[in-house]
This record gives sequence, C-alpha cells and structure tokens, in this order.
Amino acid sequence: MTEQKAPSKGILKKFIIALVLVIIVLLGFTAANYYFKYFGPNVTDKQEYLYIHTGATYDEVLKTIQQQEMVKDTASFNWAAVNMNYVKRVKPGRYRLHPGMGNRKFINMLASGTQEPVQLEFHGLRQKEQFAGFVSKKIEADSVSIIRLLDSASYVTQYGFTTDNVYTMFMPNSYQLYWNTSADKFFKRIYANYEKFWTPERKQQAAAINLTLPQVSILASIVDAEALHDEEMPIVAGLYLNRLKKGIKLDADPTVIFALNDFTIKRVLNRYLSYNSPYNTYLHTGLPPGPIMMPSVNAVKAVLNYQKNDYLYMCAKADFSGYHAFATNVADHLVNAHKFQQALNDRNIKR
Repeated sequence: MTEQKAPSKGILKKFIIALVLVIIVLLGFTAANYYFKYFGPNVTDKQEYLYIHTGATYDEVLKTIQQQEMVKDTASFNWAAVNMNYVKRVKPGRYRLHPGMGNRKFINMLASGTQEPVQLEFHGLRQKEQFAGFVSKKIEADSVSIIRLLDSASYVTQYGFTTDNVYTMFMPNSYQLYWNTSADKFFKRIYANYEKFWTPERKQQAAAINLTLPQVSILASIVDAEALHDEEMPIVAGLYLNRLKKGIKLDADPTVIFALNDFTIKRVLNRYLSYNSPYNTYLHTGLPPGPIMMPSVNAVKAVLNYQKNDYLYMCAKADFSGYHAFATNVADHLVNAHKFQQALNDRNIKR
C-alpha cells in the first residue's frame, strides 16, 4: 500500500506547484496589463492641446481624442476613463498634452480641470468687430457672443458705459485667462483691470480737465491715432484740450478716416470733411461718441498728464518723420500745411 501512494503524492505536489505558477503568471499578466493601461506611455505627440468645449459629453471627448490620434491606444484610454469614472467628470478647457503621458495622469488632469491658461495681449485694434474676432481666436467665446454683449445697452449699462463708448473699457494689457472663458466672464475680467487702472488719483486728473473716464479714453484714441511718437502725445493732448475748452472743433483727420471706414487713406481731402457722421470732428464740436481705436495706456496717461501749451493747430511735418509742426495761429498753420501738401504732391500721394 505504501509503495502505491507515493506516486499520487508526487503528482499532487507537482499539480499544486504548476497551479501556483499559473496563478503567479496570471497575476503577473494582470498586474502588467493594469500597469500599462494606467501608467504605460500612451499620449502621442500628434497634437499640442486637447480642447473640450463647454457642455461636451464624454463620448464627444473620446471621439476627438480618437480622430486626432492623441493616444496610441484608444481602447486602453476608454477602459481607464470608465474605471476612473471620468465619464461623469468631464470639464471644459484647453489641456496641454505631454507625449508619453499615461492614461491615469492624463485622465486625472482632465477630471480635475487642470488646464493651462491662455495669454491674451491686444493693442491698437481699431474696431470692436476686429477686436471680437481677435479675442475669439484665443478663448472659447465666439465673436458673435462678444459683439452681442458689446451691442447690448442693458448689459453695458451695468458697467457704466453706453454701446458707443464701451470699447474704452478694453485697455491694452497682458491678460491670463482660461480658454473656456465665456463672453460674460471675459467682460468681468477686463472690467477688473479697468477698475485697477483708474486709481483715485487718475480719476481726480480726469475730473480736473472736465472729462469723464470714457471721454479721457476717447480723446486718447484720437491722440494715439495722430501721434506716431509717444513723446509727442502730451503735446497733442494739450492742443486738443485747448480746442475743447475754447469750443473749437477738433478737426482731427483720424476721426474722418474712421467715419469713412477707409484706413487706406493717407491724404484727407476736402470732400471727405463733409461726410455726415457723429465721428467727423470737422462737422461736430466736441468729442465723438466713442473711441476711433483702442487707445494705448501711454495715450491715456498723456491725456491725464497733458502738456500745458497754447497750440491750437498742427500738421504733419513735410519730412515724413511722423512728427508734427505745431502752431498757435491760423497763419503759421497755413504755412506748415502748405509745406506738407507740397510734400504729398511731390510723392504723388493723391489720397
């Protein structure tokens, strides 16, 4: 009997060892599979950013990732996303993709909304339509939604503006925003910067020259359009303030160009001066209802810190240096104007 049982025990022992080995292999395979699905490099270098629009579903996100080949293995990403419950935690935003990133790290970034901010800088944009188009390329809000708020009297009134002068709120600066910023949130961010700029001291300076804050920026837009060199801005600002105080029309060529909406004009002809527009300062006394361009911060500061002078007239210098010849009387101004007109003729500049 003893001799017959020995082989059975040996077989059982071998079976157990084999079973243990199989289990170890299966566990190893499971662990490796788990590791590669969660931690293995999966994000490609095909795209720099993943954009997730507000209201997007998980299926839409997955479709974008698949179509733009953002990961090597879409199935493993989907498996990890489902197991990490990302399906119910989709957040809009612009997410930077790091090549070689694993699914777990990638999904954690998306689920937590850890996106990279957008750097937005703007200056010198003439029209709000141009501005809206520029901004819409940087954030999720489209140009239509931005224009809609700019043109909404009920909306801009809450910020103290009219639809004519609301553009003065957008002061050139460098802004950090998240890509999924709505038009309303964008306005709030810009207004915060506007309030920060208008310190009590600057408000007092504006009051001292009898201008509202929007009027300061409207005048600054004309100064900015006239003065190619920043050092001339306070002189030009002083001249226009002199004309405003005396009730003399500003006669600013850039306002006529803006009214005509033709920025190719290099020579403002007499026939342009009668163009009927509230922005034509050859026809209307005082400031136009809104800015003719987005004024620079330097132009706004130049108006607040204007040079006290007696100038009432100016004309571009005939050397085309971008500087101006200033005058206190019509006779001197006509001499300067004749020199410039002759220079235009010599260069065959007709309009």
